[in-house]
Amino acid sequence: MKTGNLWDIFCKVIDNYGDIGVCWRLAVGLAARGERVRLWVDDASALRWMAPEGANGVEVRPWTQPIQTDGLQVGDILVEAFGCEVAPEFIAAYAYKTRATGQNAVWINLEYLSAEGFVERSHGLPSPVMSGPGIGLIKHFFYPGFTTGTGGLLREADLTERQARFDRAAWLQQLDLGFQGERLISLFCYEPPALGALLDQLAAGTQATRLLVTAGRATTAVKAYVEDKYRSQPSRNQRQALSFSYLPTLTQRDFDHLLWSCDLNFVRGEDSLVRALWAGKPFVWQIYPQHDDAHHSKLEAFLNVLHAPPSLRTFHHAWNGVSQAALPALALSQWQETASAIRTLQLERDDLVTQIMRFALKTIKI
Repeated sequence: MKTGNLWDIFCKVIDNYGDIGVCWRLAVGLAARGERVRLWVDDASALRWMAPEGANGVEVRPWTQPIQTDGLQVGDILVEAFGCEVAPEFIAAYAYKTRATGQNAVWINLEYLSAEGFVERSHGLPSPVMSGPGIGLIKHFFYPGFTTGTGGLLREADLTERQARFDRAAWLQQLDLGFQGERLISLFCYEPPALGALLDQLAAGTQATRLLVTAGRATTAVKAYVEDKYRSQPSRNQRQALSFSYLPTLTQRDFDHLLWSCDLNFVRGEDSLVRALWAGKPFVWQIYPQHDDAHHSKLEAFLNVLHAPPSLRTFHHAWNGVSQAALPALALSQWQETASAIRTLQLERDDLVTQIMRFALKTIKI
């Protein structure tokens, strides 16, 4: 599917790079299908390590205040990612273009991923703009999701082929971890309430485990616990059943490789959840915490979609602080069945880029 439309995607980086990670994957996916993409972002610094080589067909532009629109060729399709509120001067230029050319405006409000029931009800709904420079235009809500009535999940066209070609041993050797055949667990998290319980459980276990800790908040959280507990009480890991490897920042592609290499993946937020799903390995998700505990119902909705067995559900509840229950033992063989089933199901559905292009083309032609 190639149309050569010009897409303007607007993104604001909040705090944890998930927004720009999703927007970059969307931009690259569109470009891979022959579209032209401009990614407007207020802070593109994360792309230096996330996607250092850039991508053909994707131009990253600074989202300045204001955006200089004089002489700018406004695109055909406008994407407002995660309610970031596109600059009014750009909206005015876009409205002028569509009215001058008679082309239908395609203004898409890309929402956060959720498994909750409202997603199917809200996906694709129009939202007339009643004021401001875009008055008279119509936004449309576009919701990623796990069911056929939603916008699907981000997935590259060559994902399964890349996985089939992946050389786990060679990639681990490049990391120079001193890997000796231990069970590998990746940790990408915020500060989960049950982090200490997990580390203690792994240290007391009978199976040698290497924890691959991602850069940033996960590394800070683990080191704080280890320094506080393990140094003062060496008996917590007396048999050295648990070892730690602290990773550098990884490109998006190498983050995929990390998930493909591990026996269990702890992930957080939206982008890494989807990547863990495609990895097809057992995973535990830390949902972004909200002050009003709205994330509890979001987590429950996802566990329902996942058809999580009781052990995995209880683990998620404890990991996310939804309950005060003790962290249950890892049940990786059972969790593997769950991970394989959700991956197979989602691979049967159209991916998000395919669906958003179809939606845009249909709207343009109305």
